[in-house]
Amino acid sequence: MPQESAVVTEPVLLELVDEEGRTTGTEEKLAAHRAPGRLHRAFSVFLFDGAGRLLLQRRAPGKYHSPGVWSNTCCGHPYPGEPPFLAATRRTVEELGAAPALLREAGTVRYNHPDPASGLVEQEFNHLFAGRVGAPVDPDPEEVAETVFAGPAELGRMRAAGAFSAWFPTVLDAARPAIRELTGPAAGW
Repeated sequence: MPQESAVVTEPVLLELVDEEGRTTGTEEKLAAHRAPGRLHRAFSVFLFDGAGRLLLQRRAPGKYHSPGVWSNTCCGHPYPGEPPFLAATRRTVEELGAAPALLREAGTVRYNHPDPASGLVEQEFNHLFAGRVGAPVDPDPEEVAETVFAGPAELGRMRAAGAFSAWFPTVLDAARPAIRELTGPAAGW
């Protein structure tokens, strides 16, 4: 009789960084998010359609962190040693089923945002990216519950009416100069 083999999954490691974004080591993903949180590298993507509307995603209800809330197009963590630009492109494809048609760096921001619902902490050195989406998205339901394109006024109404990720206002404000350059003044960002 054949023996059953145990499924062994490798822990997901995050790249720990100092205040200047220099790598200092690695930590298991969930451990890095437990209070008080360990400063680690992350990325946030903001993709826009041709009309200058931002592609938002509502995180899937099964996510371990911030489930069911609205957030920017895509966010996540590079693998240790993976360039943030490549990680941002990779995760956008994995989560939304479409690669960015254009993607450019939009700065960095460092923040510390506790999530009251889960008790986890986003202690991140976040690389920001802004770009365009050209193809229709086909979200992975394990990652994304739904998507919507929103202009600034619609986004304001959505934020007043519903829950957004704790980090969303911080990353959006930090990326605004690059977003305005990308979308032009008429878009109103």
